[in-house]
Amino acid sequence: MKIEHEKAAREQKKGLHKGKTISNTQTEYSQFSTRYDSDTSAIWCWMRPEPRPCLNTTLIDELEQLQNQLTTTYKTQHPDSIWPFRHLILASKIPGIYNLGGDLALFQKCIVAKEDKKLRDYAHKCIRLLHRNIDNLDLPITTVSLVQGQALGGGFETALSCDVIIAERSSQMGFPEILFNLFPGMGAYNLLTRRIGSALAERIILSGRTYTAVELYDMGVIDVLAEDGQGVQATEDYLHSHNQSHNTIRSIKKIRQIVHPITLKNLYDIVDIWVEAAMDLSLKDLSKMERLLHLQRETKDSKTITEQNDVLTTRRADWRKIKDVSFPLVTHLGENVSSNRRKNDGRRRS
Repeated sequence: MKIEHEKAAREQKKGLHKGKTISNTQTEYSQFSTRYDSDTSAIWCWMRPEPRPCLNTTLIDELEQLQNQLTTTYKTQHPDSIWPFRHLILASKIPGIYNLGGDLALFQKCIVAKEDKKLRDYAHKCIRLLHRNIDNLDLPITTVSLVQGQALGGGFETALSCDVIIAERSSQMGFPEILFNLFPGMGAYNLLTRRIGSALAERIILSGRTYTAVELYDMGVIDVLAEDGQGVQATEDYLHSHNQSHNTIRSIKKIRQIVHPITLKNLYDIVDIWVEAAMDLSLKDLSKMERLLHLQRETKDSKTITEQNDVLTTRRADWRKIKDVSFPLVTHLGENVSSNRRKNDGRRRS
């Protein structure tokens, strides 16, 4: 019987290496692939959402399905099995991008059509997904986020929902929502406050700027700072070094939940405020949201995105197309725009 259970465990791992997760059935995911690493007792989830690198509904549904299957597999494993894992890592297969946040195209559509229920349903999906991460899937595991590139809005919240954030030096993270008169409503305030306190959390959210990984590491938001191109190795090194302290780490996480609890109800209450604020956005606000939506377009089709060392940035000229903004402007990418060059009286006279 022991041999049979170990054989089943090996089949489960084999399925994960092929991008499949096995409980009672095999599932092929379209928005990410999975891999099991027996050396570190870790499951890697490599996200690649399409057609845009954002939290679309398909990605959210598939990640929730993965969470459920992993929970079922863990809790129904045989006592003699070597299958149980200790770590779940969320990473990205898209060069230069971790995740660019909520589905802004869906946001725009719901706001214009006054479909607040549809927008709330989407937000609740996000909340349930992130809260399962916060609670470690109700399993004795550690969740890790490996950020290699840009993590904006909901993408940053996804990273924050994990126990540990490992980021490469050139990575950039932030909440651009204030640029279109909104705020990150899927747990940003709660998660940042638990890490660095409410005053600094509010400063980050209200600035609308994108911070470098180095800045966030110095603030205490990021746990491990890796050199560019060394994120995977840094993650593996972290897992190896902390496997011996797994029991202590689990205990500390339980204490953190007692001292700084993040409940599903509180997150739902914040979503209600977020939906109400979203429905009050003006056409001017929506036009500003449109500029950020360009970041979520497919890279090969986007005219507002340039590629520099695999890090995506907007062209400065695109921010000057936004009307009625105050200069100097700090964009969500941390760029300083000193003036609106369209308003050049000398050029008009010529």
